[in-house]
Amino acid sequence: MRSEQRRKPALPAPRRTRPARRSLLAGRAKKVWLSLLASMTLVGGGLLLIDVHPAPRTDGLSLPPLVASDAGTADSIESIFRTRVPLSTQRWTGIVVHHSGSPIGSPASIEAEHEAMNFAGLGHHFLIGNGSGMEDGGLHVGYRWLDQLPGAHAGGPAGEMHNLHSVSICLIGNGDRRPFTTAQTRQLVQLVAALCHELNIPQDHVYLHRDIVQTSDPGVLFPESEFRRELAQVR
Repeated sequence: MRSEQRRKPALPAPRRTRPARRSLLAGRAKKVWLSLLASMTLVGGGLLLIDVHPAPRTDGLSLPPLVASDAGTADSIESIFRTRVPLSTQRWTGIVVHHSGSPIGSPASIEAEHEAMNFAGLGHHFLIGNGSGMEDGGLHVGYRWLDQLPGAHAGGPAGEMHNLHSVSICLIGNGDRRPFTTAQTRQLVQLVAALCHELNIPQDHVYLHRDIVQTSDPGVLFPESEFRRELAQVR
């Protein structure tokens, strides 16, 4: 008799279990994330190398009002000439007086305004406070002066020359709206007189910003006649 038994079909290969499949997928995902992280690190490092914009500078020196009362003290006006690099007496040929245009101001706030204008830090060499944000008559010596660097303060056709060769002094306040304080104007006279004497700058090279560009800066209420008269007496 012919056998009626059928040949048993071959059994299929066993399928991977779910835990094994999950382990394989997790391994692949890990490799993908590691590759992505490495790429991001390389790109980030490349961007840091490309971005050579200098960090903003806020460092400086603060002196109290009327620091010239005793030239032998550490807080005397003479201390402004103890710069971090040798004093560049040949560079400085003029002085430009500004106002901040705002009733309140400090080295940090003015620096932030200038940084927003891509000045890479405080553009003035000196600030004189009005009691709102800085001590009334207080003097801030900026990093540009301490490091004998050009300023970023003057506009107009001669602006570049003044930025390179003129010392910038900024009075905190808005001279178009309110007069400057007595302490401010005294400190200004004292500072300008010291700079003129040390750097051999003639009085007719002491400018208001409005003298070199079409602006009201340092304001219509700035006491120019009194300032120049007192400056002549000090010198």
